[in-house]
Amino acid sequence: MLIPHPALETLLLPLAEATLPRPPTGRGLFIGAEDSHWLHSGALTWVCEQNFKPTAAALLRAGLSEPALAGERFPILLLLPPRHRDQRRADIARALSRLSEAGVLVTACANSQGADSLQRDMESLLGTVQCRSKHKCRLLWSLPGERRIDAALLAAWLALGAPQPILQGKYWGRPGAFSWDRIDPGSALLATQLPSDLAGAGADLGAGWGYLSVQVFNRCPAVQSLDLFEADRSALELAELNVGAALGQRAADHRPSFALHWQDVSAGLAGHYDFIISNPPFHLGHAAQPALGEAFIRSAAAALRPGGQFWMVANRHLPYEACLDGHFQQCRRVIDAHGFKVFAAVK
Repeated sequence: MLIPHPALETLLLPLAEATLPRPPTGRGLFIGAEDSHWLHSGALTWVCEQNFKPTAAALLRAGLSEPALAGERFPILLLLPPRHRDQRRADIARALSRLSEAGVLVTACANSQGADSLQRDMESLLGTVQCRSKHKCRLLWSLPGERRIDAALLAAWLALGAPQPILQGKYWGRPGAFSWDRIDPGSALLATQLPSDLAGAGADLGAGWGYLSVQVFNRCPAVQSLDLFEADRSALELAELNVGAALGQRAADHRPSFALHWQDVSAGLAGHYDFIISNPPFHLGHAAQPALGEAFIRSAAAALRPGGQFWMVANRHLPYEACLDGHFQQCRRVIDAHGFKVFAAVK
């Protein structure tokens, strides 16, 4: 039988089979949460945390939007870990810091996405960890009577979740964000092609940690405002730091404004803009999804004022030309270099 989300199904086995100790009532915490019918059964109420906007919106629609209370600790905690190892370590440490002393911590990972390293990390931090294999995944859990926490390692891993200075201290990054400690070469190429006469109100679609937004403000003195749209809330927090630092060096009466939007760009934009820039995502998990970039193009075209400019970079092999031609009056390929292509389109 095909399992649509093997790691999620594996993670929720203890709920389905009632094989681990848990309170009969109360609240549990699910970090990296995704919806499942098992979260709606039983007497436990689940606090679900998710940084990726489309998944968070699905949880909200499913009624799984209970907020955590300040300082609340939980008797059971589920963790669906991210792929990046340092981000995963930070999430394990954060989960442990929010677990009650007698609580149970449960996590699961596909064998092909680092189950071995996850188990080694859990054992390094917690000592004894129980393990079970299912659906080509590994289910791991830590029981209160067996935990022997390495306090120094816990502190080090908690620090991994905080913003870190990158690129000789010019910017802030954090493990797990796209291109978290370097400038993405596609964004770097687009930045070199942006015209200095961009002006008025603009938007950055898929802003990440804010590199392109900083470049717009640095290169285009007539820009008055910029809206940053990003589906990864963790990256958007970095963008606030990076853009804020860049603009903070200016006199208050010569400082343009910026606004942050934790949003799924493919769902459309409410504002109207004189120009839009974008380095859109084209992967969902492991799979390439050119439709994501096409959705960004459609949203940009709908949000631009007549005559507005759209500047976009994409991997050379992605077939965006037809979509661009279908939604803009004019479109040209500005440059093709280093495996990327930059387009300039006018509505």
